[in-house]
Amino acid sequence: MEALRLQWTGGTPKLWTAGAMARQGLVTTVSSPAGTAAITGWVGSVRDRAAGARSLLDDFGRPGAAPRLPIGDYAAVLVYRDRILLVRDEQARIPLFFRESAGRVSAVSTSARRLGGAAELERRYFCRYLTGNAAQPHSELTPFAGVHRVLAGEVVELSLTGRIRGRVRHRVRQAQDPPVPAPDGPRIGDAAKDLRLALENAVGRRMGGMTACHVSGGIDSTSVALLAARLLAAEQGHYGDLVLITGRFGGGELAGEQPYLDEAMEEIRRHAPAARPVIVDVDDVADFDDFQHHAGDPDEPHVHAFRAPFWGRLHAAAAELGCDTLMTGCGADPVADANPLHLHRLARTGQLRQMAKQARAWAAGSERGLRDIVLDYVVRPALPLTAERITALVRRPGTVLGGLGDFTRPRWLRSGFARAHGYREASIAESRFVFGRRPEQSLYDAANYIAAPDPLSWIRAQQDGFFLSHPFLDPEVVATMRRLPAEASFRPGRPKAVLREAMAGLLPSRIRDRVVKVPFNQLYTRGLRTHGDELIDFCRSARHPLTAEMFDVGMLCRAVREAQLGIGDSYSWDRLNGSLALVVWLEQLGRYSPAPGATVPVSAGS
Repeated sequence: MEALRLQWTGGTPKLWTAGAMARQGLVTTVSSPAGTAAITGWVGSVRDRAAGARSLLDDFGRPGAAPRLPIGDYAAVLVYRDRILLVRDEQARIPLFFRESAGRVSAVSTSARRLGGAAELERRYFCRYLTGNAAQPHSELTPFAGVHRVLAGEVVELSLTGRIRGRVRHRVRQAQDPPVPAPDGPRIGDAAKDLRLALENAVGRRMGGMTACHVSGGIDSTSVALLAARLLAAEQGHYGDLVLITGRFGGGELAGEQPYLDEAMEEIRRHAPAARPVIVDVDDVADFDDFQHHAGDPDEPHVHAFRAPFWGRLHAAAAELGCDTLMTGCGADPVADANPLHLHRLARTGQLRQMAKQARAWAAGSERGLRDIVLDYVVRPALPLTAERITALVRRPGTVLGGLGDFTRPRWLRSGFARAHGYREASIAESRFVFGRRPEQSLYDAANYIAAPDPLSWIRAQQDGFFLSHPFLDPEVVATMRRLPAEASFRPGRPKAVLREAMAGLLPSRIRDRVVKVPFNQLYTRGLRTHGDELIDFCRSARHPLTAEMFDVGMLCRAVREAQLGIGDSYSWDRLNGSLALVVWLEQLGRYSPAPGATVPVSAGS
């Protein structure tokens, strides 16, 4: 989807924005004596998009300025009298790309497909995509040769003629501070106060004129909705209306969530009686419904396209009511819970006795074996590729999906293609991104990129009128949890202990005390039972030459059959889902040709 585009006409930069998205407030254009800015998304807060855009333009317009990037979900093009800046926020929710040759940029867009050509595909990108679903959307490579991505937290400086002058990545300083334990030991109460304040600020920044909250009955989404309700009650005229969106399952295992959902709704409405509950019946929804549409439409292959039917149903309900933002509880699992990769830090710094003690407590609290805890959080992060190869050798016999982890080559990916286009190097890059030299810190970076189904939000934004937003992935919330020592956030048998303490007195007891939530496996198994044969037929009939070049289609179809029978696990199913999405994406590649929106001339001093 193209929300904005910068190109050069007669040597002069011209800026295009999508008129419909500008009217919805999803694209904001501001000018000052220094220059002009077009911003997709929001800077500072959803309610004050114009003020945030103007502040960004002014801050970067000062001579010699290198300001810290403000919080928000945005991609921006800033055109000054003497230079052009391309900017993305650190969380990188909104895409931004540029087409470059010989050090000169010829066009900039929020759509990679608008800049690239279907006949000029970058095969190294597909190897990176097929290694997993974490770093690939946040590395410079794109599916199209010559088209590059502005990275998270990056500022790319261009001359007025498009010559690249520099690329600088900005980081939030406080997010990099190491954990500092209190002198008399960790205090969960102090940590809870800090998290509560950070989460309140994150929710407040995301509330618009009509705000929707996804409520599932779990501690995460209920916490977000409760904080939104309290803000609404405290400042009725400032925050507008609140809509509570939920999907209702009348049967199957997910129907067991209904009592929790009812109690969550009741408590939220006690704080904000005017909040409007919207119950969406989703009994007829299954994963892979209309998969050709959901997987074929994005600018890039979308590994979670199989889950789009469920989220799309909730998006449509919020859009019909005119909501201008939809908040979720996505990201709380890795961000607000104790960080088990802290055990790796203890091991590599020689604190083996302390590591063993905490590992035993972790095993007891999670009802897992000590061996599994040490293997997953100490050994595997240190030797990720080796650990996966050993697992594959042990579990592979007789199946395609057996032993397939995050980084090992799927058996349906042809070895010749993998060797020719850097699959091993891509696996190493992916493993370093997920675990890094300090896995306990890399966890938060990886969580930011895999916890939320943002590509769906971006694809649907123009028809919905809002972007999906995730308070738990706000930089202030992440920085707060990053600063905590593991001892302050871990309580055996009580996941998300700091969040529970932070929301004490607000969360209903039934929700506050629950530790297990029903997974969405039912939607996945139903989707494969319903659409498995259709997926196999589609793969066998695929005509894009890259499909046969990359995949052993027969082996891929066999993997679909195994998944239908329940063989495999979440790791292997993710690899399968991503490969199926890629096959569909390639087949749909040539049919995309949207027209640009309204023209906005760029001239300094306008």
